[in-house]
Formats: sequence, C-alpha cells, structure tokens
Amino acid sequence: MPEKETVMQKSPERRATAPQAPRAGSAPESVQQAPRARSHDGAAAVRTDRSPNQLARFESAIRLFHARQFREARDLFAEAACGSERDVANRAQLHIAMCDRRLQQTTVNLRSAEDYYNYGVALINSRNVKEARTHLEKALEISPAADHIHYALALAQALDGDLANAHQSLKRAIELEPRNRLIARQDADFAPLASQPPFDALIYPEKKIW
Repeated sequence: MPEKETVMQKSPERRATAPQAPRAGSAPESVQQAPRARSHDGAAAVRTDRSPNQLARFESAIRLFHARQFREARDLFAEAACGSERDVANRAQLHIAMCDRRLQQTTVNLRSAEDYYNYGVALINSRNVKEARTHLEKALEISPAADHIHYALALAQALDGDLANAHQSLKRAIELEPRNRLIARQDADFAPLASQPPFDALIYPEKKIW
C-alpha cells in the first residue's frame, strides 16, 4: 500500500506588534512550544522552521543507508523529514520507509536455496544488487549445481560492475544448462556486455573469428 505523503503545515504569519508584557499565569511567547506532528513511527516530533542542517542530515543519512546502517540512517532521515524544505522532507520520508523494510528483512524466514534465490531476484529487480549478491551466494552454498542461481548471480555481479566474476558465473550457468546462453542473448541486462570480450565469445561462440 503506498504511504501517504506527510503534509507540512506552514507556521501562521506573525503580525509586527509592539512587545507586550506576558499575562499572569501564562508562559511568555518566546518559550511556547512549536507545533508538533506525528512522526512515521507514531512518536511526537517537533516540526522545526527552516533549518540549514536539514540537507546535511539527509546526506549523512544517505551515507549511513549505503553503509547498511539502517537504524542510524532512519533516525537521521526522521530529523530531515521535519525540516521546512519539502523536497528533502519527502525524500527523507521515502527513505524512512526503505529503512523500515530493510530492518524488517532480518525477520524474513529464508531456509531453502529457492528462498534465497527468489529473494535475490526480487532485490535485483529493485536494483539492490549488493544485497542480491549476498542472498544468491547463500543460495549457491545450499545448491551449488543450480544453473539458474549461477545465472542470477552473474546478472547481479554484472550490474554491480564485477565483470570478471560475472563472466565466471555465467560460464558456469551455461555449462550446467546450455539454454542459458540463449537466455543471456535475449536478456536486456546482458545486452551491453554481449559485444564485449570475454562475454562475446561466451554468448555468441559461433561468431568467433579464427
């Protein structure tokens, strides 16, 4: 289900008036609390006014996210989502959702080679190729002779820029099941490599020039 966008409310514009003495029993205006809104996890979070640190927090969170420190990244994204820059706040909210999914993945019950394979393919489709490689390698530990797992791992390695290992994995997939050569010819993700050595000789051996 798509997550609803958090609408940021603008602070009411103040009129320029002469300062007045605070009324008895009431707190001075300067110490009144800022409007509060619910954060993603339901906890109350203070909506700050324009903060020069909002973008810096978002960028720091991105670095933590790529380092797979999802819990720490989520905390910074939550802070960035409370700033007044709406574009940064919206992107922070999206990344909060991604962090939540990553944190929930630790409870995913993966047991068989097919479990790891299917999950790895899903990660490839979302272009999370580094994590896809991890799960596909675990699948191969369980089922080292599964040609389709070698093929998927080759694809993840190629997308990750690891062409040497991608070639070896694809070669092994073809050795185990020659039909994988035809599949690679029709695979759009392998198309940029099909004309480059050593993939050209592997995918189109009949075109080899002696």
